[in-house]
Amino acid sequence: MAYDALILSRLQFALTIMFHYLFPPLSIGLGWLMVAMEGMYLKTGDKQYEAVARFWTGIFAVVFAMGVATGIVMEFQFGTNWARYSRFVGDVFGSALAAEGIFAFFLESGFLAVLVFGWDRVGKKMHFFSTCMVALGALFSSVWITIANSWQQTPAGYHIVGTGVHARAEITDFWAMVFNPSSVQRLIHVWIGCGILGAFFVLSISSWYILRGRHLEVSKKMFKLALGLGIISSLAAPISGHFQARGVAVNQPPKLAAFEGHFDSKGPAPMHLFGIVDTKTETVRDGVAIPGLLSFLVHDNWKEPVPGLDQVPRADWPPVNLSFQTYHLMVTLGMYFIAVTLLAAFFLWRGTLWRQRWLLWLFVVSVLGAYAANEAGWVAAEVGRQPWIVWKQLRTADAFSTTVPPFQIAMSIVMFMFVYFLLFIVWITVMHTKILKGPEEPEGEGGESFFGVAADMYAPGGPGMTGRKQDASENEDEQS
Repeated sequence: MAYDALILSRLQFALTIMFHYLFPPLSIGLGWLMVAMEGMYLKTGDKQYEAVARFWTGIFAVVFAMGVATGIVMEFQFGTNWARYSRFVGDVFGSALAAEGIFAFFLESGFLAVLVFGWDRVGKKMHFFSTCMVALGALFSSVWITIANSWQQTPAGYHIVGTGVHARAEITDFWAMVFNPSSVQRLIHVWIGCGILGAFFVLSISSWYILRGRHLEVSKKMFKLALGLGIISSLAAPISGHFQARGVAVNQPPKLAAFEGHFDSKGPAPMHLFGIVDTKTETVRDGVAIPGLLSFLVHDNWKEPVPGLDQVPRADWPPVNLSFQTYHLMVTLGMYFIAVTLLAAFFLWRGTLWRQRWLLWLFVVSVLGAYAANEAGWVAAEVGRQPWIVWKQLRTADAFSTTVPPFQIAMSIVMFMFVYFLLFIVWITVMHTKILKGPEEPEGEGGESFFGVAADMYAPGGPGMTGRKQDASENEDEQS
């Protein structure tokens, strides 16, 4: 019974937090792009940038609301399903979550009203300042949440008070807790993931508009801004991941071994590109590996051994295959993001990007990959930490609430999934309505919409760029 309650409690937390994580990284990434969009409006006075900023403000407000609604559930689960865990980490998490509320949530929500409703009520500079504060608030929120989670991975600045089920961690050095060995590296990687998701979300919608011949000029501006963020974030991801993996090799060797399906601590350590981990035979089946690459990445030496799972008691092994697959999914998608953004930059430099309909369609669906990479990264990090909920201090099996019967947990999972399904339908419906409507286009002279003319020019059957017909830009090239 206790085992069933543990599995169900873990399942409930995994489902609810993965649903919640659909929204915070998107709000952070969109916040950065909104600052860039509105900054361009202030700099150039171009009404098209104003239309873009107004449009994404409405999208951001919906995402923010969903993030708040789904995030509250996490704190309730600490008290109901994870009472022993809450007792153990209460002093640490209490300070971090209080800091989030003071420095992040109030800053973000306080300026959100000005951001959403203040377009025609405050000056341009004040509205831009509100946009910056909302983006900064979202960033601060990620700081304290990541610090709290990183402390679980690499505890520091504390001592243990009490014994047995009454044991708890007390902070002895606040700044040592904040700057624990993994917090900075993990925070940077989280921000990079937010940048990738925000960029690919905007790239997806702007590509769809261009393919449909709608809002062409504003969509191209949106695309270029998002592409810049996408290139920077995608190129930064493997660099950040490399240094973070080195930190994992020092602080959590079993996790890195699980990520790579690495069992044998003798000799050079290979890096697997893909495969299926077989824990019974302690091998990676049907895979491809580069000999010595893991040794080089960890030690700058192709031959130096890397600690494997053979040095860890089997009872302390994480779920190896799940850790391996989610980690490699994140890495593979990261390589894809680099390739597709650089390819788009090449075509943009050549002046032929808007004719590459296949590439634009690729961007339309690539937002799903950005979501998958963010989720897979967190799953790998959290599953790879098992069986510890606080590394080397508290096991997950000792952290859940033993007084809550499995039946009640199962029923709450069903209830949460039903409510979250309804929330997801509402979110998709609202987003679909806003995206289908598109940006409010500035009016040209005589009251005629410039973008309406552009849409007609580029609509199917029109003289502009469409489907498989000749592109207007090609005609211009021939004339020139």
